[in-house]
Amino acid sequence: MLMLCTASPNQSWVSPSSSSSSYHDIKPKPLKPCFIFFKPNSTTSLLSLNFCNFRAKFRVLATALAGTANRKTADKNVKISELCELGNLKEAVEMVCGSESSDLELVAYCSVLELCAGTKSLKDGKRVNSVLCDHGVDVDGYVGAKLVFMYVHCGDLREARRVFDELSNAKVFLWNLLINEYAKIRNFREGVYLFGKMQELGIHPNSYTFSCILKCFAALGCVKEGEWVHGYVCKLGFSSDNTVVNSLMAFYFKNRRVESARKVFDELRDRDVISWNSMISAYVSNGAAEKGVEVFRQMFCSGIDVDLATIINVLMACSGCGDLALGRVVHAYAIKAGFDMDVMLCNNVLDMYSKCGDLSDAVQVFEKMGQRSVVSWTSMIAGYVREGLSDKAIELFCEMEENGVSPDGYTITSILHACACSGSLEKGKDIHKYIREHDMDSSLFVCNSLMDMYAKCGSMEDADSVFSHMPRKDIVSWNTMIGGYSKNCLPNEALELFSDMQQKFKPDSMTIASVLPACASLAALDRGQEIHGYLLRNGYFLDRYVANALVDMYVKCGALVLARVLFDMIPVKDLVSWTVIIAGYGMHGFGMEAIAAFNEMRKAGIEPDSISFISILYACSHSGLIQEGWRFFDIMRNDYKIEPMLEHYACMVDLLARTGNLTKAYKFINMMPLEPDATVWGSLLCGCRIHHDVKLAEKVAEHVFELEPENTGYYILLANIYAEAEKWEEVKKLRERIGRRGLKKNPGCSWIEIKGKVNIFVAGDTSHPEAMKIESLVKKFRLRMKEDGYNPKMQYALINADEVEKEVALCGHSEKLAIAFGILNLPPGKTIRVTKNLRVCGDCHEMAKFISKTSRREIVLRDSNRFHHMKDGNCSCRGFW
Repeated sequence: MLMLCTASPNQSWVSPSSSSSSYHDIKPKPLKPCFIFFKPNSTTSLLSLNFCNFRAKFRVLATALAGTANRKTADKNVKISELCELGNLKEAVEMVCGSESSDLELVAYCSVLELCAGTKSLKDGKRVNSVLCDHGVDVDGYVGAKLVFMYVHCGDLREARRVFDELSNAKVFLWNLLINEYAKIRNFREGVYLFGKMQELGIHPNSYTFSCILKCFAALGCVKEGEWVHGYVCKLGFSSDNTVVNSLMAFYFKNRRVESARKVFDELRDRDVISWNSMISAYVSNGAAEKGVEVFRQMFCSGIDVDLATIINVLMACSGCGDLALGRVVHAYAIKAGFDMDVMLCNNVLDMYSKCGDLSDAVQVFEKMGQRSVVSWTSMIAGYVREGLSDKAIELFCEMEENGVSPDGYTITSILHACACSGSLEKGKDIHKYIREHDMDSSLFVCNSLMDMYAKCGSMEDADSVFSHMPRKDIVSWNTMIGGYSKNCLPNEALELFSDMQQKFKPDSMTIASVLPACASLAALDRGQEIHGYLLRNGYFLDRYVANALVDMYVKCGALVLARVLFDMIPVKDLVSWTVIIAGYGMHGFGMEAIAAFNEMRKAGIEPDSISFISILYACSHSGLIQEGWRFFDIMRNDYKIEPMLEHYACMVDLLARTGNLTKAYKFINMMPLEPDATVWGSLLCGCRIHHDVKLAEKVAEHVFELEPENTGYYILLANIYAEAEKWEEVKKLRERIGRRGLKKNPGCSWIEIKGKVNIFVAGDTSHPEAMKIESLVKKFRLRMKEDGYNPKMQYALINADEVEKEVALCGHSEKLAIAFGILNLPPGKTIRVTKNLRVCGDCHEMAKFISKTSRREIVLRDSNRFHHMKDGNCSCRGFW
């Protein structure tokens, strides 16, 4: 029990005697508030009751004994004291405001100010401060300290600082109070300034001062200054103070000086449970959960009694390193120790089980919880998302709302992630509506998650709307949008936003890894090389994500040699690194090199996954390596026990179809254990076009149209098969069918990058400024081809017209126009790199080979299927495209 007793200068202090009821007068003198502590037992309870009765009688007696002239003053001070004890702030403040300066003692002002601080009543505190000014009370002392204390607790740090600056001899308590308050509002520099001022004035810091200032230096990343404080701590003899040492450890860990923190911990002789907990927690927060577990084992062996905080820290360590066995032991210990009813503990147990992959036990813990906080629901939702059960996560979120639990920012970000993983755009929009209704759209964290959800659901317009209305953006915001544009096949928008970002933020490694795929998508080699230079200057190549993205960019821009050089420079290659280079070789038609890289990867001890096998099967199909393809398909199933997915079956169908085994491919599809999708049937349809099998194409097309009736590409592919076979009536019927469905053909276009600018060409387009020169050059090459005995492949004109019109149509194909533009605008000998959005036609393929021979240039043509490296009249595809 704690009692606060006060007395005025003209009152007598009396105390109850243990032997009698007599009173003993004491010489009158001013008294400060006194704190009397009693142990909570029956004796002291009775004593406190007697004392309260006695104090009431005493007040009456004291007032009677006081002189007539001072009776009114004594009454007011006693009354104010009583009102403050009862918590009646309103009347206490009114009495202070209605009194003359001579009526009140300093202790009365202090009592009211302390009550204002306790109730956080800034308005009343300011009224008392005004009265102090009016009464001319000197606040350079105890009253001033109470004023500062009141303003701090009422949240007016500016006024607290003003009063503090007027004090001539502020105690260390007040310095600590302000430094700590500045740390709370993250104004760490002002806290550091005050600490420096303390040193100038010769005010000796105490343990709490060091704790506060170390917190400031940790947040500012001021390592040298923190080390100086460490030396100062040792000099003043605080190196054995557990509070200070714990703060030192936190400082070092915050600045990732793990060894320094461990040294401080090891030098501490009398370690308490807080020291051990701090060490475990710090290791966990620095990504060294295994070391946190090791410290816990040492703590346990040292005989230190663990508390609830220890158990929670160890559970977090188990979550971080996936130590399910230890997590179970700690959970059992917590139950035995009687901590299992604590909500925070249950939340950490739940989180541990879900992060260690034991979702069933996590569900059991969740269902047995008598009281669930928002953290409980959020942890369970995040657990479902982590296990890929996004639909269950969404269901649980709905259940959470039905139970009247209001989600916080972490819940919202978790459920948005669930929507992103499952592609639940409509549910995501419902969450967005909830965010707006509850004014959560000012949260940067929430807005970033919202943009990510829209981007992963393919709705970049909605993502851009969120981005545009954000009051504040950080680097994550920009990276999310750039990555979203890249992944949603909007590379121009990604590069444009990247340029805008550079005016406001310095791109980090994640930005570079997000924008490089945009360069790859456009085959914008010049722009990619600029970014390559930037990342080298900033040391980002050491980031494996950036290195892999850079190799992928060079692969897709047709610079395979450069890609291999960079691949060899990656110090530690992961599965993604190998998969990128294997897929690169496959794309460029170098099947044997892809196989060599795949074997090299296995020798390096890296086990291939399903994606790696897709890459090697793709490489075999694009190089016509049918035996090797079957061998890898069997290795995948038998050696690595990977069940083939639709993508693997599509590769095998493509391999059979490209090599002319159309009947085998058809039978293979019918024997598949999985239901074939449009991609599988589409691979066979492409093979039918290569080998001109119209009858089988018609049969296959019906399967494709049934599965994807809105996909225009397959209708166009069948129409081209009919056109090449000159079945014009069938072409007409198919085009009418397309018209009835309201489908629109994606027009063929090609582009070439010159001096950082992407130049786009559409078939038959004559609007380009150099259209006349381009057309003339294409006709010139056509004449030279005829002179060399080459006849145009008229079937690729795809129109029912005479030979002249067909030849004109062929000359206007977009890839021919782009190649001609490159010859006109690039220096002699410079490689021409052209990209086309559709499959290159046979006539254009032949002309490109002819141009590479006559102009003595290398031509790299990338179409929707693969790369074609033309040099000296030969192509890397060797007819497999």
